[in-house]
Amino acid sequence: MATTASEARADTAPAGLQLPGTVLGVGLGGFADGILLHQLLQWHHMLTSTNDDRIGVKYYNPDTVSGLEMNTVWDGVFHVVCWLAVLTGLAILYSRVTHHRRRVWTSRALWGWILVGWGLFNLVEGVLDHHILGIHHVYAGDGQIWWDLGFLLLGALLVAGGWLLQRGGQPFDPEAPAGRQARRTA
Repeated sequence: MATTASEARADTAPAGLQLPGTVLGVGLGGFADGILLHQLLQWHHMLTSTNDDRIGVKYYNPDTVSGLEMNTVWDGVFHVVCWLAVLTGLAILYSRVTHHRRRVWTSRALWGWILVGWGLFNLVEGVLDHHILGIHHVYAGDGQIWWDLGFLLLGALLVAGGWLLQRGGQPFDPEAPAGRQARRTA
């Protein structure tokens, strides 16, 4: 059975940037949350609202040394998960892109998918930890629901903006010469 050039090309086309970009975005979004909100602003840690949580986790008051120590341990566990997501995203990206790596890192497609992943992180973490489990809030106290909803809104905006960014990017084919248009693979 004869194969056409386009069928042969489809069989050897590189895998897209969607999965590695999204996984990288999840990890980087988690790092942004952990570094900015947990460490620099110190608005919350992983277990700062467990006195009012919905699953019965012991409360570790972040205003005491022992409570801050336990919250710091759980922030560390959170950062390990973020680190593993970044390493996984990089490994997938490295396995899929063997040529013209500079073009990948400057592509709107990759950065769009990274923003989508960051937004998905915000949405999943926000719904799960802030609303369902209640183990922490963006900024606990009066009006905490508005901070939590703002976090979800930011996540939705990141997903939408990332989606639009990657849709407006040029298709990437790592095997194509730099000047030639390639078909969409992201």
